[in-house]
Amino acid sequence: MKTTKLKNVGIYFKLLAAVVMWGGSFIATKIAVLEISPVTVVWSRFAIGVVLLGMTALQQHQVSPPSAKELLHFALLGFLGISLHQWLQSTGLVTSQASTTAWIVATTPLFMALMGWFFLKERIGWKSIAGILLATIGVLLVVSKGKLVNVLGGSFGAPGDLLVLISAPNWAVYSVLSRDALKKHTALKMTFYVVLFGWLFTSMQFLAVNHWGEFNQISTQGWLSIAFLGIFCTYLAYIYWYDALQALPAAHVGAFLYIEPVVSTLIAAAILKEEIVLASVLGGGLTLFGVWLVDNKRQE
Repeated sequence: MKTTKLKNVGIYFKLLAAVVMWGGSFIATKIAVLEISPVTVVWSRFAIGVVLLGMTALQQHQVSPPSAKELLHFALLGFLGISLHQWLQSTGLVTSQASTTAWIVATTPLFMALMGWFFLKERIGWKSIAGILLATIGVLLVVSKGKLVNVLGGSFGAPGDLLVLISAPNWAVYSVLSRDALKKHTALKMTFYVVLFGWLFTSMQFLAVNHWGEFNQISTQGWLSIAFLGIFCTYLAYIYWYDALQALPAAHVGAFLYIEPVVSTLIAAAILKEEIVLASVLGGGLTLFGVWLVDNKRQE
């Protein structure tokens, strides 16, 4: 009994660590894109991830070659979940605040619910509708810093906020398409191949414009940010997350994601000196409550 309790404590610690690392990823990316292009940041981050995930997959004998159909599926997931998704967020962070980005990304479950309703004909009750409306108001409060009149006038926060918003439904699509693959493959094997294909797609963009010269202008802080993204956010966080999914109910694991934007906001305030305004706090609270209403309804 004591061993089981200690094991559960270790799993929850890993889960919390994964969410904290992902919360810090927005700040690390923001620091890096101030020095080099988003493409170079994404390429460098996932180059590290590919090497570390590949070594772990080889060690655990989980790199058996997939079929041609599975490779095409992994390639699609790599493009959507790595190449396109990370480009949207990294490019958005050039002008968007790290804390704002985290709050917008927290709306992903809303888009998953809408996709389920539109494509799978899943029912959306009044509770879900209320949650979607509350979360929408919350996001608008966050991006406008409380100045909703600007939104009504056609201004949606910083230019990068819109790119980050697009990344949320993109991740929802990626998550839905990942379900079948996770039923057939281990999480480690799937993650390795998806990251590998995503990195290869990003490599095409990286090499086409010849971004090699940018490495000469990266500061120590920039290199530390890239290392953090590659080692902690791409490698360790994914392994910790999937370890938790194997040991705990999905609802328990998913609940920890509500911590991520809070962590991002606090770290951004401490490191990037991003101001925490009352409108952002209220908007963030509305966003999380709205997402909780939708997510809780989907799990009933």
